[in-house]
Amino acid sequence: MSANGTRLNATELSLKYDERTVAENLSVSIPDNSFTIIIGPNACGKSTLLRALSRMLAPARGVVHLDGADISSYPTKEVARRLGLLPQTCIAPDGITVADLVARGRYPHQGFLRQWTKEDAEIVSQSLRQTNVFELASRCVDELSGGQRQRAWIAMALAQQTPLLLLDEPTTYLDIAHQIDVMNLCADLHEEGGRTIVAVLHELNQAARYATHLIVMRAGKVLAEGPPAEIVTAELIEHAFDLPCTVMADPETGTPMIVPAARARSRGRAAEVPLGSS
Repeated sequence: MSANGTRLNATELSLKYDERTVAENLSVSIPDNSFTIIIGPNACGKSTLLRALSRMLAPARGVVHLDGADISSYPTKEVARRLGLLPQTCIAPDGITVADLVARGRYPHQGFLRQWTKEDAEIVSQSLRQTNVFELASRCVDELSGGQRQRAWIAMALAQQTPLLLLDEPTTYLDIAHQIDVMNLCADLHEEGGRTIVAVLHELNQAARYATHLIVMRAGKVLAEGPPAEIVTAELIEHAFDLPCTVMADPETGTPMIVPAARARSRGRAAEVPLGSS
């Protein structure tokens, strides 16, 4: 465990792609047993931060701590036993079935002296059931709908049996019904399974509805973080996204709901000026 008591945190990160700097002096701490969601405008560094937290991207400076140690000090399999990652784009091998895909989540727990066991089979079965894809186990992944495929990938991540699960835009390319389906699944996994889940999202109202801890970024910096009810304001959303809006209570959940301003307000009320006026 790290000095600040959280299993996953980052201190003064400098994150770069080649010579392009994405973030400087970026520090975050992921609360244990939280459903943390990272939001921000395009190219603000949220997916880059997630890649650094999962050791997919080595920081140019600074350190990511996992269970009190520099994440780079762990063997690859040890990281995979502690932290699961679902990248933004997942490509399944041709012809692989859902069951075989999910079974790959057990790879970090196997080795020369430990091959496939009854426990592995039970965990795969449990992961298939948790994500409601058990009936699809014999189907090829490339035959599934977008929502079914995303559930299969989440099942694979669950089969790793990690206390930490990182998801990069898990609802991208899904219709609204499947987006809510995946978000409900993540919330269930957090509440019922006790996992710490970290997700990058674009959809502001989904983030405000589901997050127990929200991180709002812009230009490689954290503007605000905390429970959505405590930090989400119209001023924060306009600062982060250049989006004039009103924030009110979601009628279903009571969580903050962002309502974008009407066209007239967002254009400086230019629409109210009569045609032909000087």
